Amino acid sequence: QVQLVESGGGLVQAGGSLRLSCATSGRTFRSYYVAWFRQAPGKEREFVAFINWSGGNGYYADSVKGRFTISRDNAKNTVDLQMNSLKPEDTAVYFCANGTRPAVVSSDYYYWGQGTQVTVSS
Repeated sequence: QVQLVESGGGLVQAGGSLRLSCATSGRTFRSYYVAWFRQAPGKEREFVAFINWSGGNGYYADSVKGRFTISRDNAKNTVDLQMNSLKPEDTAVYFCANGTRPAVVSSDYYYWGQGTQVTVSS
């Protein structure tokens, strides 16, 4: 009932910027929390940020606070992640996810996209 598709990944130099988009569909999307997670090779999935479509500020992991910004666009049914001052350690597959409560663990989200690769060169 809820589908998510990530886009915008690619290769960028350290210090550069990239904008990821999560296109969503589903009747209850706007009442859900949408989160971004990332997973680097050999590592577990890591929380990045979440936002509630109905209002409120984004919530960020300490590792990206001040560099990344999560935003929502009701007209386009998208949730974006603006990534600035990128570092090589940001390299990962980035996933968007949808749930009904705020959470920083992946098991608390119900729906997931397929992911988009972000690679930051040094």
